[in-house]
Amino acid sequence: MVTSTENPSPQTLGKVRPHQTQNEALLFEKSSPGKRAYKLPPLDVPAVDPAALLGAAHRTTPGELPELSEIEIIRHFTRLSTWNYAIDLGMYPLGSCTMKYNPRVNELVARIEGLAEAHPYRPDALAQGILEVIDLLQRCLLEITGMDAITLQPAAGAHGEFTGILLVRAWHESQGNPRRKVLIPDSAHGTNPATAAICGYTVENLKSNAEGGIDLEALTRQVDEETAALMLTNPSTIGVFESQIARIAEILHAKGALLYMDGANMNALVGKARPGDFGVDVMHLNLHKTFSTPHGGGGPGSGPVACKAYLEPFLPIPVLVQNEDGAKHWNYDRPQSVGRVRAFYGNTGMFIRALAYILANGPDGLRQTTEDAVLNANYIRKKLEDLYELPYKTASMHEVVFSDKRQAAKGVKTGDIAKRLIDYGFHPYTVSFPMIVHGALMIEPTESESLEELDLFIAAMRSIAKEVEETPELVKTAPHSTRVSRLDEVQAARKPILRWRPAE
Repeated sequence: MVTSTENPSPQTLGKVRPHQTQNEALLFEKSSPGKRAYKLPPLDVPAVDPAALLGAAHRTTPGELPELSEIEIIRHFTRLSTWNYAIDLGMYPLGSCTMKYNPRVNELVARIEGLAEAHPYRPDALAQGILEVIDLLQRCLLEITGMDAITLQPAAGAHGEFTGILLVRAWHESQGNPRRKVLIPDSAHGTNPATAAICGYTVENLKSNAEGGIDLEALTRQVDEETAALMLTNPSTIGVFESQIARIAEILHAKGALLYMDGANMNALVGKARPGDFGVDVMHLNLHKTFSTPHGGGGPGSGPVACKAYLEPFLPIPVLVQNEDGAKHWNYDRPQSVGRVRAFYGNTGMFIRALAYILANGPDGLRQTTEDAVLNANYIRKKLEDLYELPYKTASMHEVVFSDKRQAAKGVKTGDIAKRLIDYGFHPYTVSFPMIVHGALMIEPTESESLEELDLFIAAMRSIAKEVEETPELVKTAPHSTRVSRLDEVQAARKPILRWRPAE
């Protein structure tokens, strides 16, 4: 195992993949006319004319599908599974995404028959087990965030933002004025301005100060009686905690505006600080990030929204309540509710996994995961800041953001470095985000990674920095060890090939 940072080669790092071969390149074009993966027995009942049975829905020409034998199909998908990168294979340094390990016990609990097969149409009286899971998770999340009420309905982070701003709008409407605008820092997640616009607000950009935080003078100038809320990511997308967060809340509240917190980066706060204690009115969480449910590949996600008591009447229906006898049921009698935002009650499989994670760690364990995530990010920062530009010197939380300024002088950009990192066996970091850092390298190791894995990553990044100085073309043409070489990203974006077509 390599733990030094003395420019090891990919082979020394021991993580490089085999080079592409001609046979591998042709795997997607194995189709051959006449091949079949099945053979049906002769009919033992009278044949029915499909056209008579299906009418206009009957297709008269066969679909153009690949023709393969059974073993070719099995080998194709098995082989693909060995080519994919996964958290089970190595580190995901994706900044902002929080791609941590999902403990297998979470999966085991989520597959308990009584929970996994709890149908949403089951009467409340017969669903007390899953309702208890939901209630306990809600109580845990309220304790973690310091908020008063919560809904688990939203299906992901952006959906949680949407729900949270709907609450903001409903509250302002109840005060007689929905207000006109939402303030959003230039360091925010890209979904924040989209959410505000969808909810009917005008978006006003708020510039960051030299430390990467909110400029209090700019905030004071911009917030007025037409401001509905400030949507604030805290810690921000550059991994910086808003040290003046209580003052920010005071400035907003003095004008009757609310503070919405994008809780995507709660991995830096759990067990250490509670948003409800420093003035946040409403926020969302990402269970699929902070609380370790499966993440990536399009889902599944879960984005609960927690709020203060004065926003509770507007929560989406239904709301889980408890009778005097202790039984739980869904309450739909909510005249001020913003309505449903999700079919049924949310992604309950994610609730089970998140609760398993919380209970397995307990208060001390959750605090330890936060401390380890911050420690890991700062370890990487310290080991790489002599080679990669650090645009903000403010203390890092759970992630660190470098820029490609030094490497760009040699014609090498952040995307080139990320592609070269693939040759060393690592998934790339988040490229060119946040937007306020030109040529950003956004790295978040999470608490999942050991010192040995971090040292491997650091060694790879230091090796690439040396390659940039000595052989920049090697980095600019990476990756070299993958089965597919560097793609034409412009054509991939403008003219993507989304489905297989038979050869002419």
